[in-house]
Amino acid sequence: MIITTSGRTTEVMKEKARNIAEQLGATYIDRNKRSVKAIQKQVAEDCIVVGKERLELYPIGESQPFFFHPSSAMFRVKRLLKGESDPFLEAASLKEGSSILDCTLGLGSDSITASFAVGKKGKVTGLEGNKYLSFLVANGLRQWDSGLESMNQAMGRIKVEASMALSYLKKLPSDSYDVVYFDPMFEEEIFESEGIKALRNFAVYEDLSEEIIFHAKRAARQRVILKDHFRSSRFAQYGFKVIERKSSKFHFGVIEG
Repeated sequence: MIITTSGRTTEVMKEKARNIAEQLGATYIDRNKRSVKAIQKQVAEDCIVVGKERLELYPIGESQPFFFHPSSAMFRVKRLLKGESDPFLEAASLKEGSSILDCTLGLGSDSITASFAVGKKGKVTGLEGNKYLSFLVANGLRQWDSGLESMNQAMGRIKVEASMALSYLKKLPSDSYDVVYFDPMFEEEIFESEGIKALRNFAVYEDLSEEIIFHAKRAARQRVILKDHFRSSRFAQYGFKVIERKSSKFHFGVIEG
């Protein structure tokens, strides 16, 4: 991984890029008015560009960058502000003050919605196995301006951990969170976007297993939630009670604690 700045840069941005490179164990390279493609021809590595308002990840050989955006959380939070319901929140029984561990953070749409619902007294932790994606999403959650102060605050409260789910769960004491959540579908949903299909190379895949479910049930005070395709065999395989959703391609499964 190499780190550089946007085309129009300043000494402050250069210093920020150097600091990020140090944090990630990456190499800082001066932009020197070159295109990202020109830099990657010289150094054939993926590149994070540090801009004034956001970070962009250019996978090698791709012209379209990945950058954080709140995805479906934007309209979901607006619905909640209107007093409407959210299927994920209902399945997880999240309310003000609840705590949730999101084992498949992705772009954080579910975590953002959860953080908004549980409020300042709640707790939301999201796991992302790739340290670069983890860093970009964590940075985006802090910096993105949604235009809604309550949503900005909700994003800022989410704690992002660069970790695989199993290793993180194994270290947790019993009853650490009210809810532990898995969404194996988030990868499919993210990659439907043309601009970030290249992230397939970054995704760290970790399918569910008996061991993961065992530790999830141990870590969850109240319930373990699974979002999956309505035809998925995982619900029956791991003992989830299915909440069927007519006309939706995915259902939620619940294991009560």
